[in-house]
Parts: sequence; structure tokens; C-alpha cells
Amino acid sequence: MNMYDLITKKKRGEALSRDEIAYWIGGYVTGTIPDYQVSALLMAICFRGMTAAETTSLTEIMAASGDHIDLSAIPGHKIDKHSTGGVGDKTTLIVSPIVAACGCSAPKMSGRGLGHTGGTVDKLESIPGFRTNLPQEEFISVVKDCGLSLIAQAGTLARADKLLYALRDVTATVDSIPLIASSIMSKKLASGADAVLLDVKVGRGAFMKTLEEARTLAETMVAIGKSADFPTAALLTNMEQPLGCAVGNSLEVAEAVSVLRGAGPDDLRTISLALAAGMLQLAGLGTFDACRMRAEEAIRSGAAFEALVRMTEAQGGDISVLHDPANFPQARVRRTVCAKEGGYLTMLDAETVGRAAVLLGAGRTEKDAPIDHAAGIYLHKKYGARVTAGEPLAELYAADEARLDAGEARFLGAIACGTEEPAPVKLIYGYADAEGWHDR
Repeated sequence: MNMYDLITKKKRGEALSRDEIAYWIGGYVTGTIPDYQVSALLMAICFRGMTAAETTSLTEIMAASGDHIDLSAIPGHKIDKHSTGGVGDKTTLIVSPIVAACGCSAPKMSGRGLGHTGGTVDKLESIPGFRTNLPQEEFISVVKDCGLSLIAQAGTLARADKLLYALRDVTATVDSIPLIASSIMSKKLASGADAVLLDVKVGRGAFMKTLEEARTLAETMVAIGKSADFPTAALLTNMEQPLGCAVGNSLEVAEAVSVLRGAGPDDLRTISLALAAGMLQLAGLGTFDACRMRAEEAIRSGAAFEALVRMTEAQGGDISVLHDPANFPQARVRRTVCAKEGGYLTMLDAETVGRAAVLLGAGRTEKDAPIDHAAGIYLHKKYGARVTAGEPLAELYAADEARLDAGEARFLGAIACGTEEPAPVKLIYGYADAEGWHDR
């Protein structure tokens, strides 16, 4: 067996066997197969695709290439969640406490933001003192005590995926559904949870721009879960505009807290409750509608907010910022952006808003670059809103005027006004599980 033959086989559109996939993954991890040959194979996969059997084999082999988290010491159902990434997506900070308050465990390893998308770890680290790097024993202990723990993803999980992703990133081979699906699911299989709910974002601010692409990705990941005997479901949600009104780390934590305390923007609340319901349904706690009612009660009773407070305190965070977001460190300068004309807001491009937030200092374009946790954008108006000339559209926060200038210039490119009220948009497109596709 050699890489030349495998590259040729995939170039011709033929399926690779499980042994052949194990050969090239193992060789790449150990350094016996060079980058240039793996790059050629990845490009062939991008053009020729992979069968369901190939994709499942690739996922399982990558999952086995690193450590596997053992969560067996945690009693009861352990439900994970994964988002494919978006702008203003702070749902993990809402959903995990809800699930914990409903009697399930929500152990979760999250990532940092890169490019225009935010990362849960960065949001958590905007809470002064919050520790996201916990040893496995402490991670398990926090989950047992609080029902949840949110930490940074371990670099030892699915080691092959980490190596392959770095290579895909520089060889224009990211946009392949089998490669995306196997990348996500390999980490989920190694994470030790009993099941996972996937939040597949669709639209301008998402990696999947069309509903067709997003549904294909969702159904591919659900099929991998089914083949691996790992219960998996996926909710397809809208990412044409930012989710909620806050974009930026401490701003998003404050908005998540507002939802847990019974307020917050309608779109963020609706999607968060749907995700929580999907996770509880995977845990066998009833129908989707019944589980949504459980989630609503967890907010109404205050139990979900208290779960977030307990977890934050257990991980060293300053809980005073949760009780009063004014205690967060504040941005040095701010600026109000106003409408230049009246009408209806007919566009609020999520990706452009996200890139504006990066320019303000809220995100990074290089891995591990420093960020300003107080920087970001708060939207006063969203898609479909009626506006008058001179009315505030958003508040921008940054460390200096130069960043405000750059952020404002980019933000203005995200919006458009028209005289006709635009058609409403769906927040949730549908739900995929082992039984098939369900419209919502």
C-alpha cells in the first residue's frame, strides 16, 4: 500500500477502504507520509467526495488518533452541543446552564474565535478570573458539582484532525462536506458525552451559505453518529444577521445572562430554547415540545441562571459581573452609529458585522492573538426594523479612536435601507435526527 496509489484511486472517484484510510491517517500522524502527498489526497477528496462509509471510517480513525475523555464518573445523561460558528452566537452560555438545571449534565469543551466568528472560550475569559484550562479531574468534578463545565478544547483530542485541519487551512481544502463533517464528529466521538446536538448555521455569517449545503452537512454528521452508535441530531438555524444584539465577548456574556434572567432578544431566546429542547430530547426527557417547556421553566424559576453562577464560581470567575454586568471592565471609547436615511433595514450582513467587531479588537485574525474583551458592537436595530434618519443603529466599543474609525467604516458596509418592508425570515429551518429530516 502506498500514497501514490491511494491518490490515484481517489482522483478517479473510487472509494478508499477503511484499511487504506487508516494507513494514510496513521502515516501522517507519525510523520512517515509527507504534507505534499496528504495535500494531494485532500484535494482529490474535495473534487471527488467520499462515500458515507468512507466518511464514517475517516471520522472513527481520527477520533482514535488521540486521547478519549472518560466521563463515566459523571452520573446520568451527558449531553454535548456544537455550533458550526457564527456572529453573536452565545447560545452555549445559555443552553448549558438550562440543560444542567433540568437534571442532565453538560460537559463541554469549546474553541476560541478566529476570523469573523466568535469563540465561547474568549467569551468566558472576559469574566475576570474565569479558568478555561482545567485538568480532566477538575473538569469532571465541576460537572458533578454544578451540572456543567465549559473549558478550552484539549489539544490531545483527535490529534489527526488537528494536523489535517492546519493543512486544509493552507491548501484551500476546507470546504468539503465529508472533511468538515469528519472533523467535527471525530472530536465529538472523543469527548466522552452520551450524545450531541449540532447547531448548523446557515447564511451570510455562516460557513454554510445555503440551506441545501447546511442540510447536507447536518445529515452527513447525523449519519456518522448513527453508524458509530452515538446519538446525534442537528438543528439548522439562521445566521444571515447576528444572533441577538451583542457582538463581542463581555457584551455577549451580559446578553446571555439577560436571557437566563428572563429577558434578552427574542431571536436569541427562541434559538436557545430550541437547542436546549433538542439536547433534553436526546437525553430521553420527552418530546421536543415537552422539553422546551422544561427549558422555559428552568429560566422562569431562576435555576438556569444559578447553574451558570455556580459553574463560574467553581472555575474562579468573578460572579459579580453576572449579577451586574456594569462590573465588567469597560471599553475606553465608544461611538454611536446613526442611520443616514430613513426606511426599513433591509440588510444586516452577519459576516461584515463580525469583521467590524474584529477591527474594533473583539476578535482575532491569527491564532492566539490578543483580544480586547470589552470591545464590540451592540445593535439597536436589526433586519426589518423601521428607522428614521439620525436614529441610532448601533453602539461601537473599542480601546481607541483609530479602532473605532476602522470598525465603523466596516460596519456601515453591513447595512442597507430601503423603502419597502422586507419579508420576515425563519430563525429555525428544520431538524435532522436518526429518523430523518423534520421541517420546523
